[in-house]
Amino acid sequence: MKILLVIEQCNPAWPSVPLVGYQFFQALNRLADVTLVTHGRNQAALESQSIHPKQIVYIHESWLTQTYYKWSTAWLPGGMANWPLYHVLTYPIYAEFSAQVYAQFHESVRRGDYDIVHVITPMMPRYPVKLVQACSKTPFLLGPVNGGIPFPKGFQKIAAQEFSYFNFFRTLGRWLLPGYRQTYGSADLILAGSTYTRNWLQQTFDLENKRLELFYENGLDGSFFVDRPRTIQADPLRLLFVGRLVPYKAADMVIEAMARLSPADRPRVHLTIVGDGPQRQALENQVTARSLVGQVHFAGWVPQAQTRDYYQKADVFCFPSIREFGGAVVLEAMAAGLPCIVADYGGIGEYVTAATGFKIEPRSRESLIQGIVDAVQSLLHQPAQYAKFSASALQRAQQFRWEAKAQAIIEHYRSLLQPKF
Repeated sequence: MKILLVIEQCNPAWPSVPLVGYQFFQALNRLADVTLVTHGRNQAALESQSIHPKQIVYIHESWLTQTYYKWSTAWLPGGMANWPLYHVLTYPIYAEFSAQVYAQFHESVRRGDYDIVHVITPMMPRYPVKLVQACSKTPFLLGPVNGGIPFPKGFQKIAAQEFSYFNFFRTLGRWLLPGYRQTYGSADLILAGSTYTRNWLQQTFDLENKRLELFYENGLDGSFFVDRPRTIQADPLRLLFVGRLVPYKAADMVIEAMARLSPADRPRVHLTIVGDGPQRQALENQVTARSLVGQVHFAGWVPQAQTRDYYQKADVFCFPSIREFGGAVVLEAMAAGLPCIVADYGGIGEYVTAATGFKIEPRSRESLIQGIVDAVQSLLHQPAQYAKFSASALQRAQQFRWEAKAQAIIEHYRSLLQPKF
C-alpha cells in the first residue's frame, strides 16, 4: 500500500505530540510504502535518525509566517502556558502548512498515486485539512484526534489558572474556520483518542458509527517494559510522579495526601517528582510547610529515555492529573509493572483499569486527595494485592506497543481499500 502520511508535528527530539507523531511514522514506515509530509522545523531531527530522505517531504514556512509567529507569541498573556490562546494565535501557521500540502499534492492524490491519505497531526479535533478536497476517490483517514475535554466541575479554580475562559474560541472555530466541517464530514474514517472525543465528534458532526473508531494515540516501545511483575521489597513505599509542574497535573495533591497519612504510615512513604515547571517553587515550599523534607525528592526535568530508570526504581505511579487527554506517562509506568493511582477522567481514566490500580473520581480537590490517601494506605496494609496490580498493569501495557498499534492501523487501511486489498 502506498500511503501519503501527513504529520505536521513529527519530531523525535521533542516531547508530547511531536514525539508521538514520529513514533507513528516510524512504526507505519516498517509496514507500508509511506511518504511522510511534515513541517520543515522537523528536518534536522528527522535527518539525524538516518531516515531515507526520499520518504520525506518538508513544508517550509514563509518569511511572513515566521515573522508573524515571533510577533504573536511575544505578547501572549501568560506566555506559552496559555494554551487556548496560543492555539488560536498560531492557527495561521498551520493554515499555511495545510494550504502548501494541498498545493503540492492535490493533483497526485486526484490521479490516484496514493492508496490512502492519512493525517495524524495536529491531534486536537479543531483543525481543518485542505487536502480532503482532493480525496473524492482516495480514502481519507484522520487521527487519532483527541482533546476538547472540559475541566471537572469541582476544579474551576484550576481551570481559570489554565486560561479555560479562552475556550470559547473552540465553538467559534467550528463555524468560522474554512473547511473544518467539510474535513470531518468527508473523512472516510476518524480515529478518536478518547471516549469523550469520540462522543463529541459523533454528536457535533452527526457521524455514523462506522466512520468513528476509538483508538488511543499513545504507544510504547519495548525499552519501557520489565520482564516480570513487580513485588514490594521493603519500606518505604516509593511513589513516583512524572509530568510538568503545573496546577492541573496535581502534584500538590500527591504531596498533601502524603501529609495526611497517619503518623505511623507517613514515614513509610517516599515520593520522587520528575519534571519541572512554574509550580516547582510552590511545591518545594509545600513540602517544607508539611514537614516532608527528606521524603519528597525533586529530580527536575530529565530526557524521556532517562525516565525509565525512575519507573524501575519506583513502586507506585501516582498521577492524579485532572485533565489529561492522553497521558503517555501512565502507559510507561504500567509497562514498568507499576500499579497506578490516577484521577478517573480523560485518557488516564481509560488506560488504568480496576485491575491495574486505583481510579479516583475527581469530584473535588478534597475528594481526590482523600482518594490518594486511601489508595496509598491500601497498598501499605494489603501488600498481597500489589503483585496482582503489577501483573495486570504489565499485561495491559502490552496492548499499546507501537508494533501492535501500527498493525491495527494497517488493518484499517485494508478495510478502507476493500476489495482492492
